[in-house]
Amino acid sequence: MMVDYHVHVLSHGEYDYSREWLSSFVDQACRQGVHEIGFSEHNEFFPGVDLNIYQAVKFQRQRDIELRLGIEADYIPGSEKELKSLVTRPELDYTIGSIHYIDGWPFDHPDHKHEFGKRDIDEIYTRYAEILISMVKTGLFDIVGHLDLVKIWGHRPRQQDPAYYLEPVLNAIQQSDMAVEINSAGLRKPVAEIYPAVDLVKLMFEKNIPIIFGSDAHHPEQVGEGLQEACLLALNAGYRSLVSYQRHIKTVSPIRFK
Repeated sequence: MMVDYHVHVLSHGEYDYSREWLSSFVDQACRQGVHEIGFSEHNEFFPGVDLNIYQAVKFQRQRDIELRLGIEADYIPGSEKELKSLVTRPELDYTIGSIHYIDGWPFDHPDHKHEFGKRDIDEIYTRYAEILISMVKTGLFDIVGHLDLVKIWGHRPRQQDPAYYLEPVLNAIQQSDMAVEINSAGLRKPVAEIYPAVDLVKLMFEKNIPIIFGSDAHHPEQVGEGLQEACLLALNAGYRSLVSYQRHIKTVSPIRFK
Protein backbone atom coordinates (compact mmCIF):
# COMPACT_ATOMS: atom_id res chain seq x y z
CA MET A 1 0.00 0.00 0.00
CA MET A 2 0.96 3.67 -0.05
CA VAL A 3 0.12 6.23 2.61
CA ASP A 4 0.30 9.99 2.83
CA TYR A 5 0.27 10.76 6.55
CA HIS A 6 1.36 14.40 6.48
CA VAL A 7 -1.51 16.49 5.13
CA HIS A 8 -2.63 19.92 6.39
CA VAL A 9 -6.20 20.81 5.37
CA LEU A 10 -6.06 24.07 7.34
CA SER A 11 -2.53 24.83 6.08
CA HIS A 12 -1.37 27.68 8.34
CA GLY A 13 -4.89 28.78 9.24
CA GLU A 14 -5.91 30.35 5.94
CA TYR A 15 -8.51 27.71 5.01
CA ASP A 16 -11.75 26.57 6.61
CA TYR A 17 -12.41 22.96 7.56
CA SER A 18 -15.34 22.40 5.23
CA ARG A 19 -16.65 19.14 3.83
CA GLU A 20 -15.92 20.27 0.27
CA TRP A 21 -12.35 21.33 1.08
CA LEU A 22 -11.56 18.13 2.96
CA SER A 23 -13.04 16.07 0.14
CA SER A 24 -10.77 17.79 -2.39
CA PHE A 25 -7.75 16.40 -0.55
CA VAL A 26 -9.27 12.94 -0.58
CA ASP A 27 -10.01 13.19 -4.31
CA GLN A 28 -6.40 14.07 -5.06
CA ALA A 29 -5.13 11.23 -2.88
CA CYS A 30 -7.24 8.78 -4.87
CA ARG A 31 -5.94 10.18 -8.15
CA GLN A 32 -2.37 9.81 -6.88
CA GLY A 33 -2.73 6.15 -5.94
CA VAL A 34 -2.67 6.76 -2.19
CA HIS A 35 -4.47 4.02 -0.26
CA GLU A 36 -4.55 5.73 3.13
CA ILE A 37 -4.49 9.47 3.85
CA GLY A 38 -3.70 10.95 7.24
CA PHE A 39 -4.76 14.46 8.17
CA SER A 40 -2.29 15.94 10.65
CA GLU A 41 -2.93 19.61 11.36
CA HIS A 42 -0.30 21.68 13.12
CA ASN A 43 -1.02 21.68 16.84
CA GLU A 44 -1.84 25.41 16.97
CA PHE A 45 -4.53 24.95 14.30
CA PHE A 46 -5.99 21.67 15.54
CA PRO A 47 -8.89 23.45 17.30
CA GLY A 48 -10.12 24.30 13.79
CA VAL A 49 -10.72 20.62 12.99
CA ASP A 50 -14.43 19.78 12.81
CA LEU A 51 -14.65 16.15 13.88
CA ASN A 52 -18.21 15.82 12.58
CA ILE A 53 -17.09 16.84 9.10
CA TYR A 54 -14.09 14.51 9.27
CA GLN A 55 -16.23 11.55 10.31
CA ALA A 56 -18.84 12.30 7.63
CA VAL A 57 -16.22 12.37 4.86
CA LYS A 58 -14.54 9.26 6.27
CA PHE A 59 -17.85 7.37 6.17
CA GLN A 60 -18.72 8.66 2.71
CA ARG A 61 -15.35 7.66 1.19
CA GLN A 62 -14.69 4.40 3.06
CA ARG A 63 -14.92 2.34 -0.14
CA ASP A 64 -12.38 4.55 -1.91
CA ILE A 65 -9.66 5.16 0.66
CA GLU A 66 -8.86 4.89 4.37
CA LEU A 67 -8.84 8.13 6.34
CA ARG A 68 -6.82 8.62 9.51
CA LEU A 69 -6.67 11.55 11.92
CA GLY A 70 -3.40 12.75 13.38
CA ILE A 71 -1.63 15.85 14.56
CA GLU A 72 1.77 17.37 13.88
CA ALA A 73 3.04 18.89 17.10
CA ASP A 74 5.98 21.25 17.44
CA TYR A 75 8.26 19.93 20.14
CA ILE A 76 9.82 22.65 22.25
CA PRO A 77 11.80 21.57 25.34
CA GLY A 78 9.77 22.30 28.43
CA SER A 79 6.40 21.99 26.67
CA GLU A 80 5.90 18.32 27.48
CA LYS A 81 2.94 18.78 29.85
CA GLU A 82 1.03 20.92 27.36
CA LEU A 83 1.84 18.56 24.49
CA LYS A 84 0.75 15.49 26.45
CA SER A 85 -2.76 16.88 26.90
CA LEU A 86 -2.91 17.49 23.15
CA VAL A 87 -1.44 14.30 21.70
CA THR A 88 -3.40 11.98 23.99
CA ARG A 89 -6.76 13.10 22.58
CA PRO A 90 -8.86 9.94 22.07
CA GLU A 91 -9.85 10.75 18.48
CA LEU A 92 -6.25 10.66 17.20
CA ASP A 93 -4.85 7.73 15.25
CA TYR A 94 -1.26 8.94 15.32
CA THR A 95 1.00 11.81 16.35
CA ILE A 96 3.91 13.36 14.46
CA GLY A 97 6.60 15.11 16.47
CA SER A 98 8.55 17.77 14.58
CA ILE A 99 11.17 20.41 15.25
CA HIS A 100 10.57 23.84 13.71
CA TYR A 101 12.31 25.91 16.39
CA ILE A 102 15.84 25.89 17.74
CA ASP A 103 15.72 27.69 21.08
CA GLY A 104 13.05 30.08 19.87
CA TRP A 105 14.43 30.51 16.34
CA PRO A 106 11.95 29.40 13.61
CA PHE A 107 14.76 28.22 11.37
CA ASP A 108 12.54 26.90 8.55
CA HIS A 109 10.57 30.13 8.15
CA PRO A 110 11.63 32.23 5.14
CA ASP A 111 11.66 35.42 7.21
CA HIS A 112 14.30 33.95 9.52
CA LYS A 113 16.55 31.96 7.20
CA HIS A 114 19.13 34.79 7.22
CA GLU A 115 20.07 33.65 10.74
CA PHE A 116 21.96 30.74 9.21
CA GLY A 117 24.54 33.26 8.02
CA LYS A 118 25.03 34.55 11.55
CA ARG A 119 25.50 31.23 13.34
CA ASP A 120 27.95 28.36 13.27
CA ILE A 121 26.37 25.70 11.08
CA ASP A 122 27.90 22.79 13.01
CA GLU A 123 26.53 24.19 16.26
CA ILE A 124 23.13 24.48 14.60
CA TYR A 125 23.18 20.80 13.62
CA THR A 126 24.43 19.80 17.06
CA ARG A 127 21.64 21.65 18.86
CA TYR A 128 18.99 20.47 16.39
CA ALA A 129 20.01 16.86 17.04
CA GLU A 130 19.94 17.40 20.81
CA ILE A 131 16.37 18.70 20.64
CA LEU A 132 15.33 15.78 18.42
CA ILE A 133 16.72 13.30 20.93
CA SER A 134 14.84 15.03 23.73
CA MET A 135 11.67 14.82 21.65
CA VAL A 136 12.09 11.10 21.00
CA LYS A 137 12.69 10.39 24.67
CA THR A 138 9.41 12.02 25.71
CA GLY A 139 7.53 9.02 24.35
CA LEU A 140 4.72 11.33 23.24
CA PHE A 141 4.88 10.68 19.50
CA ASP A 142 4.39 7.84 17.06
CA ILE A 143 6.34 9.37 14.17
CA VAL A 144 9.34 11.65 13.70
CA GLY A 145 8.49 14.25 11.07
CA HIS A 146 10.96 15.45 8.40
CA LEU A 147 14.00 14.23 10.35
CA ASP A 148 16.63 16.49 8.74
CA LEU A 149 14.47 19.58 8.16
CA VAL A 150 17.42 21.69 9.30
CA LYS A 151 18.85 21.34 5.77
CA ILE A 152 15.81 23.09 4.23
CA TRP A 153 17.74 26.09 2.84
CA GLY A 154 20.66 23.95 1.65
CA HIS A 155 23.04 24.53 4.56
CA ARG A 156 25.34 21.62 5.40
CA PRO A 157 27.70 21.18 8.34
CA ARG A 158 31.35 21.84 7.61
CA GLN A 159 33.17 19.67 10.14
CA GLN A 160 31.25 16.41 9.70
CA ASP A 161 28.64 14.78 7.48
CA PRO A 162 25.02 15.36 8.55
CA ALA A 163 24.82 11.69 9.56
CA TYR A 164 27.47 12.33 12.24
CA TYR A 165 25.02 14.63 14.01
CA LEU A 166 21.83 12.70 13.27
CA GLU A 167 22.87 9.07 13.79
CA PRO A 168 22.57 9.50 17.59
CA VAL A 169 18.98 10.58 16.92
CA LEU A 170 18.41 7.38 14.95
CA ASN A 171 19.88 5.38 17.83
CA ALA A 172 17.35 6.98 20.18
CA ILE A 173 14.53 6.23 17.72
CA GLN A 174 15.73 2.64 17.46
CA GLN A 175 15.25 2.30 21.22
CA SER A 176 11.75 3.74 20.99
CA ASP A 177 8.59 2.47 19.33
CA MET A 178 8.59 5.27 16.76
CA ALA A 179 8.60 5.36 12.99
CA VAL A 180 10.34 7.92 10.79
CA GLU A 181 8.53 9.76 8.05
CA ILE A 182 10.00 9.89 4.56
CA ASN A 183 8.77 13.35 3.61
CA SER A 184 8.75 14.47 -0.01
CA ALA A 185 8.25 18.18 0.73
CA GLY A 186 11.98 18.82 0.58
CA LEU A 187 11.73 18.37 -3.18
CA ARG A 188 9.67 21.58 -3.23
CA LYS A 189 12.18 23.50 -1.08
CA PRO A 190 15.55 25.10 -1.93
CA VAL A 191 17.39 21.99 -0.73
CA ALA A 192 15.53 19.99 -3.44
CA GLU A 193 15.98 16.77 -1.49
CA ILE A 194 13.68 14.38 0.34
CA TYR A 195 13.74 14.32 4.14
CA PRO A 196 15.70 12.38 5.33
CA ALA A 197 18.65 12.16 2.96
CA VAL A 198 19.57 8.90 1.25
CA ASP A 199 22.42 7.99 3.62
CA LEU A 200 20.15 8.50 6.63
CA VAL A 201 17.42 6.29 5.16
CA LYS A 202 20.03 3.58 4.63
CA LEU A 203 21.06 3.89 8.27
CA MET A 204 17.41 3.70 9.28
CA PHE A 205 17.02 0.44 7.37
CA GLU A 206 20.15 -0.98 8.99
CA LYS A 207 18.70 -0.10 12.40
CA ASN A 208 15.32 -1.65 11.51
CA ILE A 209 13.46 1.64 12.01
CA PRO A 210 9.96 1.54 10.48
CA ILE A 211 8.84 4.17 7.98
CA ILE A 212 5.76 5.98 6.78
CA PHE A 213 5.41 8.44 3.89
CA GLY A 214 4.16 12.03 3.80
CA SER A 215 3.88 14.81 1.25
CA ASP A 216 3.48 17.62 3.81
CA ALA A 217 0.67 18.90 1.61
CA HIS A 218 -0.80 22.29 2.48
CA HIS A 219 -3.07 22.32 -0.59
CA PRO A 220 -4.98 19.56 -2.41
CA GLU A 221 -2.69 19.68 -5.45
CA GLN A 222 0.28 18.73 -3.23
CA VAL A 223 -1.25 15.50 -1.87
CA GLY A 224 0.88 12.56 -2.94
CA GLU A 225 3.38 14.84 -4.65
CA GLY A 226 6.86 13.34 -4.67
CA LEU A 227 5.77 10.10 -3.04
CA GLN A 228 6.91 8.03 -5.99
CA GLU A 229 10.43 9.42 -5.52
CA ALA A 230 10.18 8.81 -1.77
CA CYS A 231 9.04 5.26 -2.40
CA LEU A 232 11.97 4.58 -4.72
CA LEU A 233 14.39 6.02 -2.18
CA ALA A 234 13.04 3.66 0.47
CA LEU A 235 13.12 0.64 -1.83
CA ASN A 236 16.70 1.38 -2.88
CA ALA A 237 17.68 1.57 0.79
CA GLY A 238 16.26 -1.91 1.32
CA TYR A 239 12.77 -1.23 2.66
CA ARG A 240 9.91 -3.40 1.48
CA SER A 241 7.29 -2.46 4.05
CA LEU A 242 5.79 0.59 5.72
CA VAL A 243 3.61 1.12 8.76
CA SER A 244 0.22 2.72 9.26
CA TYR A 245 -1.69 3.58 12.42
CA GLN A 246 -5.15 3.24 13.87
CA ARG A 247 -5.56 4.55 17.41
CA HIS A 248 -1.75 4.40 17.71
CA ILE A 249 -1.59 0.70 16.84
CA LYS A 250 0.94 -0.01 14.09
CA THR A 251 0.15 -2.19 11.10
CA VAL A 252 2.91 -3.32 8.77
CA SER A 253 2.13 -3.56 5.03
CA PRO A 254 4.15 -4.07 1.84
CA ILE A 255 5.09 -0.90 -0.01
CA ARG A 256 3.01 -0.62 -3.17
CA PHE A 257 2.71 2.41 -5.40
CA LYS A 258 1.10 2.82 -8.79
